[in-house]
Amino acid sequence: MSGPARLAMWSGPRNISTALMRSWENRADALVVDEPLYAHYLTVTGIDHPGRDDIIATGEADWRAVVADLLGPVPSGVRVCYHKQMAHHLTPDVELDWLTGLTNVLLLREPHEVVSSYLRSRAEVTPDDIGLPQQVRLYDELSRRGSPPLVIDSWDFLAAPATYLRTLCDLVSVPFTESMLTWPAGKRETDGVWGRYWYDAVWRSTGFSVPTPPEVELPPEAAAVAAFCLPLYERLWEVRLVESERGPLR
Repeated sequence: MSGPARLAMWSGPRNISTALMRSWENRADALVVDEPLYAHYLTVTGIDHPGRDDIIATGEADWRAVVADLLGPVPSGVRVCYHKQMAHHLTPDVELDWLTGLTNVLLLREPHEVVSSYLRSRAEVTPDDIGLPQQVRLYDELSRRGSPPLVIDSWDFLAAPATYLRTLCDLVSVPFTESMLTWPAGKRETDGVWGRYWYDAVWRSTGFSVPTPPEVELPPEAAAVAAFCLPLYERLWEVRLVESERGPLR
């Protein structure tokens, strides 16, 4: 595909995915798209997320129309299109052939931490809610097609954001800029209508920071979900990109 680079970052919820979207949006030559498959996901699953009706009303519920838009023309001057994608939005009916037109990256977070954070906004959680089964599906399918996605763990990234951002920029052949490390606090027009339920921390942020590791205590049902997802996380964690200021370690 000719035209701008198209970088799809496939994350689970309660990760640094929105901060990364801020980082790319702070480039003058970038266009960002916030969770374009969300309306489709809610329509197909029937799940009750905060703001469900508004998300469906303002979004596109036909995944094929979403894909056509993601792969379509962009404004003049755009060198990179950054797609903030939630892996769990890839419902089983979504075909994956179109992913070959993108540069795909998986963004991980340890499942006990994800489940703990997720339960602050919803009363219940399942493995499919936090995206790890879908991330494994993505990794296996793209690997089968000969293009295994880069895998990045959020804690690794936060320890050296400039290093990892340089790697991502190299991946899509655009120069790294220092403007990717900080941004003004507040809302953006590009934020989905769900931002009022999920983006409070990002709206207060002005850059990347390394948080204090959380003390996670889960009720039995939620702990079982995290335990189920842990081997999936560990499998992807083993193939993640590990970098330091000195360059790639593996």
